[in-house]
Amino acid sequence: MKLSSWFKKRETISPGSIAWRNFRKNPVSLTALYIIFVAMILAVMGYLITPDSTPHANLQILEIATQKPGFRVSLLKVRKNEHAQKTGFLKKIISGKPSEFIWIPLKSVDFVEDKIELIEYDEFSDSGFVRSIHLADVVYPLTYDAPVVFEDGKYVTFTSTDGEVQRESIDMLQRKIMDRHLVKKTFYLGTDRYGRDMLSRLIIGARISLSVGFIAVFISLLIGTTLGLAAGYFRGVTDNIILWLINVIWSIPTLLMVIAITLVLGKGFWQVFIAVGLTMWVEVARVVRGQVISIRETEYVEAARALGYSNFRIITRHVLPNAIDPVIVISAANFASAILIEAGLSFLGIGVQPPVPSWGSMIRDHYGFIIVDLAYLAIIPGLAIMLMVLSFTLVGNGLRDAYDPKNTT
Repeated sequence: MKLSSWFKKRETISPGSIAWRNFRKNPVSLTALYIIFVAMILAVMGYLITPDSTPHANLQILEIATQKPGFRVSLLKVRKNEHAQKTGFLKKIISGKPSEFIWIPLKSVDFVEDKIELIEYDEFSDSGFVRSIHLADVVYPLTYDAPVVFEDGKYVTFTSTDGEVQRESIDMLQRKIMDRHLVKKTFYLGTDRYGRDMLSRLIIGARISLSVGFIAVFISLLIGTTLGLAAGYFRGVTDNIILWLINVIWSIPTLLMVIAITLVLGKGFWQVFIAVGLTMWVEVARVVRGQVISIRETEYVEAARALGYSNFRIITRHVLPNAIDPVIVISAANFASAILIEAGLSFLGIGVQPPVPSWGSMIRDHYGFIIVDLAYLAIIPGLAIMLMVLSFTLVGNGLRDAYDPKNTT
């Protein structure tokens, strides 16, 4: 009884389950998969976890530009004199939320009657610029049509942008500023040349790189698998035409092809996805074609033809499932290539356009700092590219070994 149960269990184990079991025995590839999984979580959460949740993490504080990792500074949040834009939860995840405040770095602050006087942060001087702002202007969005009126040394009367006249005590305004508008902020990876948070832009840049990888691989799989199946199964004239097209595209350097397509489609976010995807289908088509040529001569395919099944059913139900294993392996390699190509295009200035953060554009903006004491500005995004490409390469190697016929028995 136990022996029959053992045989039944052995029969239900699929090749995919065996491959996953073999993959888990490879600690290097498994660690690389965990790194990719963490990067995907960070990219999906995006603006929910970034210190700078403004669109494209583009909050610029020029006074604190090119500060080193771990930099900490006090900031005053001054409310912008405009209506606050309502941003839903889903929209914030996708595109961020515009800041309602002007952020002013400061060294010291003091309250003088109905104003707040501050000394702005100056990296190169012990004495910074002295600035005076109305208390109400810090806390509320004010209209430019009505002045702030200081009454009896205790109250101020002001008009907000919605036309409402308000009266509030000096003590209450000072308390609100101390509790909500004076903050200390730490830039864990420092700031770039425009005073933007490097950590935030690195996380949003991961979203760009992984998105390009996913969409480019999807396009390449859709085109390459379709053409490879048609060429390998029907052979004859169909095979000759598709093989000729593959050889022509294969002879053109990948980066040159991507640049040409990008120049035709224009510079932009979606154009990069399409351009990269349209150049990566060739290898998929070649692999699928080779697999299908061997599979179409097997007994179960001949039996399906003898039973009168349509070509579409034979291809989708019998040929494709048995040709998909090497496609999974090659997809991991194509993912790494897509990240490299996107970074290269952004570095050349023909990828995603500013202010959209991309690891390649971050290197382009700061590669000149490598020869000075600010090399980390280019090294950090470079390490991110290297880590992602290496992780996908290791996962691809692990999948190749896991699907090896010697290990799937």
